[in-house]
Amino acid sequence: MTDMTDMIAQTASIWWQGIRPQPHALNRIGAQSMQAFLGIEVTEVTDDALIGRMPVEPRTHQPWGRLHGGASIVLAETLGSLGAVHTLDQAHFMAVGMEINANHIRPVREGWVIGTARPESRGRTTQIWSIRITDEQGRLVCISRFTAAVIAIERN
Repeated sequence: MTDMTDMIAQTASIWWQGIRPQPHALNRIGAQSMQAFLGIEVTEVTDDALIGRMPVEPRTHQPWGRLHGGASIVLAETLGSLGAVHTLDQAHFMAVGMEINANHIRPVREGWVIGTARPESRGRTTQIWSIRITDEQGRLVCISRFTAAVIAIERN
C-alpha cells in the first residue's frame, strides 16, 4: 500500500517528473537579481505550490512607509516564474512572463509578507498562476494572477 501511496503522491505533483525543486537552489538562481535585492526567498515547495517571503522594510516601502505595490508584484512574478519554469523540461522549454495583475487589499508597514503561488492552468503554450500574498497573521495583502508563455529553448 505504501508503494501505491508514493506513486499517487508523485503523479499529483506539478513539478517536472515529480521532482520538487529545493528552496536553496531556487534562492541561488535569483542571487544576482531583483529577487535577492528585495530580500525575496523561497521558503517551501509543496506538491502543488511554491511559497516564499519578502521583508517589509525601507527597500520595499513606498514613500509613506507602507509596502510598495510594485514590490508585491515582484514577489508574485518571482514565485510564479520560478514555479512555471520548474514544471517544464528545462532542457527543451522555458517560461517567460507575459502579463501580471494584482489587487492590493491591505497595507503592511513592517515584518514579512508571504506569497503562495499555485498554477491555475499549465497548458502547452501558456501557464496561469495565482499568487496570494498574506501578512504574518495570515491576512490577505494582495492577490495576483501571472501568465507565463512556454517557449521552446530553440526559439530563444
